[in-house]
Amino acid sequence: MAVAGEKRVLLIFIQADSGVDGAASLDSASAKRSIFTSLKDSALSNIIRRAQFAIPPLALMILSSQVVPGVSQTICDLRFEKLPLDQHWDMAGISVQTGAVKPAFELAHALRSRGIKVVLGGPYVTIFPEQCRDHADALVIGEADDIWREVQEDLLRGSLKAEYRVESFPDLSIERTVSKSALDIKSYFTTNVVQTTRGCPYSCDFCNVHVMNGHRLRHRSIPAVLREVETFLKEDKRIFFFLDDTINADETYAEQLFRELEPFRISWVGQATTALGEKPRLLDAFARSGCGALLVGIESLDDGSNHAHKKFHNPSNRQVECIKNIRKAGICVYGSFIYGLDEDSLELPAKLEAFIEETGIDVPGINLLRPIPGTGVFDRLALEGRLLHSPHDHDAFKFSWGQEMLYKPLRIPLQEFIPSYTALTKRVFTVQNALKRAARAPRLRSAVLMFNLLYVHMYGIARKDLTRQLHELD
Repeated sequence: MAVAGEKRVLLIFIQADSGVDGAASLDSASAKRSIFTSLKDSALSNIIRRAQFAIPPLALMILSSQVVPGVSQTICDLRFEKLPLDQHWDMAGISVQTGAVKPAFELAHALRSRGIKVVLGGPYVTIFPEQCRDHADALVIGEADDIWREVQEDLLRGSLKAEYRVESFPDLSIERTVSKSALDIKSYFTTNVVQTTRGCPYSCDFCNVHVMNGHRLRHRSIPAVLREVETFLKEDKRIFFFLDDTINADETYAEQLFRELEPFRISWVGQATTALGEKPRLLDAFARSGCGALLVGIESLDDGSNHAHKKFHNPSNRQVECIKNIRKAGICVYGSFIYGLDEDSLELPAKLEAFIEETGIDVPGINLLRPIPGTGVFDRLALEGRLLHSPHDHDAFKFSWGQEMLYKPLRIPLQEFIPSYTALTKRVFTVQNALKRAARAPRLRSAVLMFNLLYVHMYGIARKDLTRQLHELD
């Protein structure tokens, strides 16, 4: 219930056009298919949102936890909710992802036309503020953990500034309580999302984490993380997602953290490098603390390809043993590959298939390179004339489920690459393989089966889209 004189703020999460934040590809496809297929795709889309991808936006949780007297904040997740425009809002905050620039700008225009102040922030705004100024009343540039309080205070005073720029990265050792009070908890697969560090010591040119958050790893205090886990468990006893980009980047910190998490008896998933498989003590700490699955970025099986993209920390000759060790510890492995890096050849698919079989990877993901605006690879491909769209049209470089080539591979002509990729995914993602991977998974077998079956369907859609693109190129 609104309080008289209180300023009301709506924090909005916009789903990317397709891919990592949901299953928009299924929704758009449904409109063009039979009623039966449309219903099936709609159901699968809902499953994906509520299972595979449906965790709350941590950035908006952090902002909504910055409490200023006289201001109330509500999160609206457009994956599940419609905009509550039947209510009064004084200000809307929109986190702009690269894959959702156009819908974010369109929404900002619609809200401003209703007299609602709009503040834009997030990754895209931080990297490309000049492209965003005309679409908002205010921009927040950088990590907003501390500056969001100032924005709210200025709203109360009626003196919102055009720009709020974070001059230095927030000190994560300062404890900041994260609350779930602005969330609809039942909408999500789990609301237990925790981040213990920010920053990335690596420099992979297809990634923007080090661009956004810096190379230096910043840590929250372990007692603060433990208190947050304890608090979260009171509201939601489901699985935890640790959202660090590399949860094992600081091995000493990670081992201490997960040793101290053992008494909580949680189940958790996260993202790590395969080097974990060479660290028995750390791997033991992960397993004993409840780690059920890890996403590991393998990318190419060719060291030359990884090195061409400034990824040096996972030598190919050590990958098989590392992954086997992780799985022997009772932890499922989601192996993420990129086919089409600069030194990749048409021989790679056979090697990749054999690698998946030898290591027993529980869920393989075979991705196309996504040249994201603001990354090193985007700038390089633009200079080399290898982008398939204008480098100024950032909307064209949205995330997608392997549905569209956005660039020309260096050593494989597009007319040969697309059939090679689609044939690879058709062989890897079958119902038979899904059942086999689930049966041999060290744990979480139902989840492994669900992921693999969904991928059978999703990569099938991707093959049709890529085949259509190939015909357009001819």
